[in-house]
Order: sequence, then structure tokens, then C-alpha cells
Amino acid sequence: MRYFIELAYNGKNYHGWQTQPHAISVQEVLNKAISTILRQEITIVGAGRTDAGVHASQMFAHFDVATALNDNFTYKLNAILPNDIVIFNTQLVHNEAHARFDAVSRSYEYKIWLGRNPFLLETSWQLHHQQLNIELMNTAAAILYEYEDFECFSKVKTDVRTFNCTVTNAKWIKKGNELTFYISANRFLRNMVRAIVGTLIDVGLEKITVNDFKKIIESKNRSNAGVSVPAKGLFLTKITYDYI
Repeated sequence: MRYFIELAYNGKNYHGWQTQPHAISVQEVLNKAISTILRQEITIVGAGRTDAGVHASQMFAHFDVATALNDNFTYKLNAILPNDIVIFNTQLVHNEAHARFDAVSRSYEYKIWLGRNPFLLETSWQLHHQQLNIELMNTAAAILYEYEDFECFSKVKTDVRTFNCTVTNAKWIKKGNELTFYISANRFLRNMVRAIVGTLIDVGLEKITVNDFKKIIESKNRSNAGVSVPAKGLFLTKITYDYI
């Protein structure tokens, strides 16, 4: 029987989602907790990978088990998980359902605080004394709709078959001192969102033009794009499926 779990986590203390040989990950912690409760070896499959320090306010994963879970499984799981990982619900799905391959779209938010805020140090990138032209940043962001190949924003030496992604939403919204970048696509490349944000910040600082932004995409060269902004401001916020 296959189950989906919906969860959230603060990524500060983890070296990303995926299990690694010498560093703690969200997947590893979940594998151990679920295996402990079910008293059998369980390996979960996530909807995607988040890098070290990146957060998720909505993530899905699936795992297989021979018998139906008890109604209090989610409660038991939350009881033994650390406080920075929370399970929202557990749902029985059909046996061919796949948390990663069946995802129709994914959405991220990148949070910037314009100024200083000691209560947001772990969940935002704080910019001091920086004047950003947000109108130009949104003009450049809209250019993402015109392209599919985003190799220029991908981590180099990555094991993907294609750099093509379909971006369906990309915009900046400012509320007071909080500046948030919203982006949705059918898939994302490793480091893609943080590289896009870094490059759009260069547009906002008027270090590069909107036309330069377009040329960077067309170059397919990561070295032409901006720096990757800090992971702590990035949140995976939504994953959609046809059957959930």
C-alpha cells in the first residue's frame, strides 16, 4: 500500500532534503522515524530536492507499507520527529502514485527583508541600504515566460537530461519592508531559483539592464548570471497533483 505524507520543515539544521553519507538530511530523519514506528525498514521518496538551508512550507513524499496504517500514525510520527519537521497528514493513494514524477507544478517563494529584523534572520535575506528598482525587476521576471531553456541558472555539473522548464508565474511583491519573489513552474533545476533571484537583484540595483537579463538566458552560461542568494530566504511553498 502506498501512502503520501504532506509535511513542512525549517531547513536551517539540515543539509537539504536528500540523504547524504556524512550530513544530516530531512529524508534521513523521516526514514528513521517512520521505520521506528512501523518496525520495518522504510525509505521515503520526496517530491523533489531542496538544498542545504532551504525551507519547505509544503512538501510531499511517498512510501510503501504492507498493511494499512493506523488512524493515529500522523500523531505518532509528529511525536518523535524534531520540532523543525511537521507532518500535516497521511493519505492512502493508488500504488502507482509517485510524489516526484506525478507533480504537475511546484512553487517557491524567496523572502527579502529590506532593512534589519532580528526575528527574521533565519528565514529571510536582509538587505541594508540597498535601493531596488522593483518595477524593472518585474519587467525582467516576465521575460522568464518567453523561454524554456534555463541552463544559465542551473548548478554546473548537474545530472539532468534537459534544462527545459515551463515557468507559469514569476513576480515580485513588496509589502512594507518585506519583498517576496513568487515563482511557479512544472520543474526546477538545481539552484535555479536562487540564481534567478540573484540576477534579478542585479537588475533591481541597475547593475545590468532588462535586455542584459534576456541575453544571460540566451547565453546558457551560468557564469554570466548573478550570484546565488542565501538559502535561508527560499521556501518551497506548493506542489500540485492531479489526484490530491
